[in-house]
Amino acid sequence: MFRSLSNYNYRVWFIGALVSNVGAWMQATTQNWVVLTDLTDNDAVAVGATMALQFGPQLLLVPITGLIADRFDRRTILFFTQSALMALGIGLGLLLLLGHAELWHLYVFALLLGIVNAIDGPARQTFVSDLVSEHNMANAVALNSASFNAARMIGPALAGFLIVLIGSGWVFIANAATFIAVLIALAMLNSSRLRRMPRAPRARGQFVEGFRYVAKRPDLIVVFVIVFLVGAFAMNFPIVSSTMAVEFGRGAGEYGLLSSILAIGSLSGALLAARREKARFGVIIVAVGGLGVASLLSALMPSFWTFAFSLIFIGFSAVTMLTTANGFVQTTTEPAVRGRVMALYMAILMGGTPIGAPIVGWVANAMGPRWALIVAAVAGVIGFAIGVGWLAVARELRLRPHPQTRWRLVLTHSARPLSAVLAAEAEALDGRIDGVRMPVPTTTMPIAVVSENRVTPEQFSEQVALTSPIPVPRYHSDELDDLAELDDLAELGDLAQLDDLTELGDLAERAELDERGGRGRGAAAR
Repeated sequence: MFRSLSNYNYRVWFIGALVSNVGAWMQATTQNWVVLTDLTDNDAVAVGATMALQFGPQLLLVPITGLIADRFDRRTILFFTQSALMALGIGLGLLLLLGHAELWHLYVFALLLGIVNAIDGPARQTFVSDLVSEHNMANAVALNSASFNAARMIGPALAGFLIVLIGSGWVFIANAATFIAVLIALAMLNSSRLRRMPRAPRARGQFVEGFRYVAKRPDLIVVFVIVFLVGAFAMNFPIVSSTMAVEFGRGAGEYGLLSSILAIGSLSGALLAARREKARFGVIIVAVGGLGVASLLSALMPSFWTFAFSLIFIGFSAVTMLTTANGFVQTTTEPAVRGRVMALYMAILMGGTPIGAPIVGWVANAMGPRWALIVAAVAGVIGFAIGVGWLAVARELRLRPHPQTRWRLVLTHSARPLSAVLAAEAEALDGRIDGVRMPVPTTTMPIAVVSENRVTPEQFSEQVALTSPIPVPRYHSDELDDLAELDDLAELGDLAQLDDLTELGDLAERAELDERGGRGRGAAAR
């Protein structure tokens, strides 16, 4: 689960990012609470508008920000973006402390924060590939998510406590101080141990290269559609948590507690994702369906504490889906365009917020916060249906009667690859995959579960090697007797009698009385 932490560079980055993430969650919680209670009269639409301004640049700047991550040194990019985020935190904190903050100040701050994060996000996401090997990339992505959600457990609750204790302005100043940790971590990295990924050369059409790559990958398109639905309509936790806290007559402390309880499930989902050898498409589909069910159940909870408990399952499903989707996109994308593809991924995830957050905020205002959760449930169910539908078409999944058992059903699929891009690659290479001509099976076979697209080197591990069964030769009873006789003769050193046993033929050649097992088989036969 924690194998990437054995790498010095990743370990240093992980610690610095964890401290910074705690501050980021403190700031996000405080920002939404200030908009909801200090600068407006419980206006959920204003919170949605703040979120839209903060995440809108992720969508608008995607061609530029992805190319920046692919062309320039990501460590240098992070030095600049993290420093800018620190300066923004100090600026808004001073406005609040001096009593000059107005709603439009928060809107401007959210917009500037969104612009900086639009550049920071793709560089930070793909920086993982500079720190760890290709084999450990999925694990490192999952641990990043675990760090993010561990901070979510601490940050919001701490923010709720500090808002009451010292005021909102000082929370922004405290967040600015946490950026010092990530800047120190970046400075401490061992440059000689950083992996040098291929950089995008200067050429025409680079801004749209990420779009072209994704357009040739139907599996990525489906993942992006699911991520958009979840990001736009199911991930508006600040709106739902703040309005539900008010619905139950609670204050800032309980609002921060809800976000921390949500993070319990989120952290569990991220750690379980870190245990998996690779990010799998099927996990994304199951998780988004679970998110829909969990959101519906949460909308029906009658009390504050039952609602808080239900948030664990929402957090678990959401982060399992997002972490797996992030790992799937990164590990299956070519390194040369990974920054642009991840920028598009982040744009779809965060850029859906300007569309969904105002809608969800309006629903919460007009019909109540429980209906906002029902909107999230519908989005999850639609995402699940899209994933299953594409999988059924792409692999021709069918439920059929078992050929030997009348009342049993089996899941069948065509032997075509899961990702359509692999088929396109094979066709382009005249039926070759990884330079080797491969047969293309066309038959349909019964299976118990859906298999993955193909075996990749990262699927092979020491655990697989130690648990893979090794076939043992099977002999008839008369062959076992002959083996025993051969072993006895070998122990007596009677080589002459061995020559007389010509009737053993190939059996004697297979047995080969040597240190690798001849004596063991003879002893077992006796």
